[in-house]
Amino acid sequence: MTNEVMTIREMCDAFDVTPRTLRFYEAKELLFPIREGQRRLFTKRDRARLTLILRGKKFGFALEEIRQLLDLYKEEDRGEKQLRETLAAYHVKRAEMEAQKQALIAVMTDLEDEIGFVEGQIEGLKREG
Repeated sequence: MTNEVMTIREMCDAFDVTPRTLRFYEAKELLFPIREGQRRLFTKRDRARLTLILRGKKFGFALEEIRQLLDLYKEEDRGEKQLRETLAAYHVKRAEMEAQKQALIAVMTDLEDEIGFVEGQIEGLKREG
């Protein structure tokens, strides 16, 4: 997988995605395979972009956010602006996730308290009955 192109099947196998997923990303102008009739040939650039798309989705980024970060890549600065903006977006996402985590921990603590209360109620009914 150096500079050669890959078919849609090879891409699906390599990235564990469906052909429909690749066509969707192409339709959304996130991937730009070479078209030879009905065939799609994916370049090294497409593979790099797909890696970033899948990573962004895993971290909870919207496709539009991913597109904006992908579009920042410029060969002139060897991708430095893209990397800096991606890092900033990662920090924001991590802070959002940390807030969600803390909220979830609080809800889980309340649920544990409620479970204890209900279990106590059931035990009380058993003793009375």
